[in-house]
Amino acid sequence: MILPAALVVLLVLAAALLALRAGQDGEGAGASQTVRVSYVVDGDTVIVDDEEGERVHVRLIGIDTPEISHSGGPSECFGIRAARLTRSLALGRQVVLVPGRERHDRYGRLLAYVQIVGGPDDLEATLLERGAARTLAIAPNTDRAARYAELERAARRAGRGLWSACGAR
Repeated sequence: MILPAALVVLLVLAAALLALRAGQDGEGAGASQTVRVSYVVDGDTVIVDDEEGERVHVRLIGIDTPEISHSGGPSECFGIRAARLTRSLALGRQVVLVPGRERHDRYGRLLAYVQIVGGPDDLEATLLERGAARTLAIAPNTDRAARYAELERAARRAGRGLWSACGAR
């Protein structure tokens, strides 16, 4: 009877190892889905149409772009350009949403990494590389934080985007 008990232990350990491997980058919090971007709110927030045709607000994980005014007031430096860049890269395109460990923010937006089908593998990384965003690491969605911080440092050193336009060196 020791053999069946040992087999159960091995199966449990194997299942735990597979679960750990599947979620080791933290992006296994939910199934990824392919959707179309129907509207760009600003540089780090888009609206997508999900499989049921519902509109979903998506907040890009790991970055923050300068704010734009939706009420006619002044926008932050580089905010409009960051929104335009996101629009040029994502609007009307199919994207793969990879939800983070924490799936929604306090405003109810889906928190996800965005990969453009046939385009940049990582929209957030592209915005950082071009100097249109700063890093924003909020636990538990910090799986790409180190990589994003390096991309931000490189853009800052090179004076790309907001790092030269806004005197934010």
